[in-house]
Amino acid sequence: METIVLGSSEGELRHAAELIRAGEVVGIPTETVYGLAANAFDAAAVEKIFRAKGRPSDNPLIVHIADFSAVYEIASEIPPLAKKLSEAFWPGPLTMIMPKSPKIPLITSGGLDTVGIRMPSHPAAKRLIELCGVPLAAPSANLSGSPSPTTAQRVFEDMNGRIPAIIDGGESDVGVESTVIAFEDNGVRILRPGGITREMLLTVAKSVTVDPGVLNELSEGAVARSPGMKYKHYAPKAQVILIKGESGAYREYVLKNACAGDFCLVFEKGEAAPDLPYLCYGATPGEQAHRLFECLRRLDELGAKRVFARCPSPEGVGLAVYNRILRASGFCVIDLEVD
Repeated sequence: METIVLGSSEGELRHAAELIRAGEVVGIPTETVYGLAANAFDAAAVEKIFRAKGRPSDNPLIVHIADFSAVYEIASEIPPLAKKLSEAFWPGPLTMIMPKSPKIPLITSGGLDTVGIRMPSHPAAKRLIELCGVPLAAPSANLSGSPSPTTAQRVFEDMNGRIPAIIDGGESDVGVESTVIAFEDNGVRILRPGGITREMLLTVAKSVTVDPGVLNELSEGAVARSPGMKYKHYAPKAQVILIKGESGAYREYVLKNACAGDFCLVFEKGEAAPDLPYLCYGATPGEQAHRLFECLRRLDELGAKRVFARCPSPEGVGLAVYNRILRASGFCVIDLEVD
């Protein structure tokens, strides 16, 4: 099919809403990354998302809403803490997992009896949901396993000919997918870190734990409760090697092991190994989150065969950056800090 790129005017958003109501899939901007949106209640439409992405069917999708009242239609049970968290962080990059209602098809929930729900803050996404009149299932708008797109152009590169339309809403602000939480006892468990950090959640919830699956591979046969847990994700074609250690040790390791086609992915220019091509993805966790996926895509364009990536600090939103680059590397980590 022909894929057209729309702007975010009222008329263009209405056209996109008509496509979605007709059972089609549309690329949409959000504050986190771009998504592939379809009617969350329409199993046939949701199946088109999986086909367009080449996504495994047991990888659940997140349902996007424009008003909290929609939660009552999507979830069969709403924990009291969910309302408090929504008041603090919605609209924004927080996904809350709740028991699903019968209206949510199993294909949308990845076969689970729970569903992830969030309210995006991007004005075009919010208005589109309102115009559609239904919640939208929307995973990231990339081919499955590759770096998530943060611009409409990157969506077009992956989805041209696979979906009818993409809405161009500018560059995504956050740059990594939403924080995903599950409720337990009087607190929450982080299943996927994102722009809403553990520290921020603790201002509302009494306890916040980080699931071991955030920083470790799931065991064989384990059920993925959240997108981004089970499979290798966010990966460029180049092999990514994540290197823990201070900048001097990093440069020394790279100089000893580099060969033709290798690149450095560093925080700042001065950290790269001499005479080796490099990209910088930011000196702060916020910058790193914003730039990481674009840098990973750019490395492929530059012909990188192997990438020596400096390991970010897993503090604040840095935990989300670390989670994404760890999975992009397929858990290939060189720890120079080990004695």
